[in-house]
Order: sequence, then structure tokens, then C-alpha cells
Amino acid sequence: MASKVAEITQILSESQIQKRVSEMADRISREYSGKRPILIGILKGSYMFLADLTRRMEIEHEIDFMMVSSYDNDPHESGNVKLMLDLSRNISGEHVIIVEDIVDSGKTLNYIYHNLLMRKPKSLEIVTLLDKSERREIEIDIKYVGFEIPNRFVFGYGLDDAEMFRGLPFIAYRDEKG
Repeated sequence: MASKVAEITQILSESQIQKRVSEMADRISREYSGKRPILIGILKGSYMFLADLTRRMEIEHEIDFMMVSSYDNDPHESGNVKLMLDLSRNISGEHVIIVEDIVDSGKTLNYIYHNLLMRKPKSLEIVTLLDKSERREIEIDIKYVGFEIPNRFVFGYGLDDAEMFRGLPFIAYRDEKG
């Protein structure tokens, strides 16, 4: 009987990620100088990116969180979205930045974006560490993109594989061999 062995292939190193996060933090700091934006981390995946991004920002800012859940059969496809955790404050009249770990089809992010837009922020932008633009089903304007990545299931640096591997300092995928 043949057994399968999964090999992990790193696609973004810790140093590549940290360099890019610093560049993104610098850009956001310049563009939001004097505006005190609210960064909304989308849980669970964005927590490492949000923490590193905000540590490097050189402007006053606030942080809040949202959690959404897809209840399709495939957890990697977000057709039907349910709000699991809402913001702790009113964002009306505020500069808001949605912080995502990865944008895939765009369905979940589209839900979040329109949910927040209805709350009448002064401005609403999106920052994502990873973008799988070739999988996009719903076009959405992402102002700050860390890396474009190929259409593979990835994990690490906050992203999970069945709730595992979130703490890895790099981004990887698994190849099944055998």
C-alpha cells in the first residue's frame, strides 16, 4: 500500500514578509498622517499581519476586529457569509482600513466591505498580505497588496490548514507525494 507524504514548500520567507510589511506600514503611515485610521483585522487569519503592520506604523491608529464565517460546504469558498464577531465601536465618519490575510474569490471581502460601507465611514480601504487575483470572482479594489500569489492553498503567518500552522513565520503550501 502506497503512503502519501506531504512536503512543505515555502513560497514566502519570514524576511520577505517582514520587509514587505514594513514597506506597507510606511506607505499607510504617509497616506494616513494626521487621520488616525481604524484598522479592522479580519479574524482569525489576519492577526499576525495586523500585529506586525501596526507595530511598524508611525502614526496614531486604532484597532478593532471582525470575524466572519462561510457556511458553504467548502471552507475555502465563501459564498454565504455570516458575521460571527462585530466591531466594538461606531466607525461613522472615521477613516477605516480593512486588514485581510488573503483575498481569494473576493466573496467574503465583498461582504465585509459592503457591511462596513453601510456604517458610513469617512473612507474605507483594504490592505491584504496575499492576493490570489486569478481566482477573483468579485472585483474589489484593494489599495494595498503585499504579494500576488499563485492559486494554491497556503498556510503560515496567521493562515491555517485545519487550524494548524498559523504560527509559522513564513507562507507555505503542501505537496502530496507518493
